[in-house]
Amino acid sequence: MSLGYWDQVQRAGFEVPSDRPLDDLTAELTTMLGSTEPEVRDGTAFPAFATWIERGVYDDLLSGLGDGMAAGLSVGIGEVGTDTVFRRSFSALILAVCLERDNAQHLVPGRKVMEWGDRLATWFLGERDTRGWVPGKGWAHAVAHGADAIGALGESPHLAGPEHALLLDVLAERLLTQPADEPLVAGEPDRIAVAVMQILRRNTLGTDELEPWVHRIGAAGNPFAAPVDHDPYAPAAAAQAFLRALFVQLSLAPEPPSVRPDLLLVVIEALRMTNVPYLRVATD
Repeated sequence: MSLGYWDQVQRAGFEVPSDRPLDDLTAELTTMLGSTEPEVRDGTAFPAFATWIERGVYDDLLSGLGDGMAAGLSVGIGEVGTDTVFRRSFSALILAVCLERDNAQHLVPGRKVMEWGDRLATWFLGERDTRGWVPGKGWAHAVAHGADAIGALGESPHLAGPEHALLLDVLAERLLTQPADEPLVAGEPDRIAVAVMQILRRNTLGTDELEPWVHRIGAAGNPFAAPVDHDPYAPAAAAQAFLRALFVQLSLAPEPPSVRPDLLLVVIEALRMTNVPYLRVATD
């Protein structure tokens, strides 16, 4: 089907076409998620899927649609610098929308949500292609989209404290294993901080559980902790950027979690300890 067909669908406000079966439309949109053309992937396939999910078009089919997106996470996994990243990354983004719909309407069994979560976490930690903007092809953004999906998963009523702690560990591991020569420079630490806030707003975790988690990230985000026999900033960059993003979220974001006052002090202390040279009082 030509892009002109989908242009007509878009101009019609993404009304579901009546001239083709929904299964055929879904299969075509799924293929389009892996397109190297941003107008096909970002401009057409994603908004069509997102609109139809939000309007309830897939309510009776949400489990199957989510399964299809979860399967897309494994397409080309392990490859770096290839075009398969688009299918994986945008599958995660659509899975996030599926989770959000289920969070609102309770359409999917808990065991299915847990299955999606397992597959999502496995992909997120195993994804090696962490490019943000790809010249000529637009956003890949796998880490950002993965964080979006994990944030939506954290809001699921099927998850509780133990699962929330595990999701925070997954997000931290993604940050702490990011190669120093592949910096996250396209807003990914901010997207991870937003996902963390979605989990924290469930109010299932206390300071006793969160403080060591913050300190673990802080230890990795300190460029001044060891003798300088290499560039100390590159390996600390992702963790440091995240701590600053989390500080902004805790300070300014609406609907703060109940643990906000104590956790904000923990994050401030982590930032203080990892920025000592910049916090000294200047002397003559």
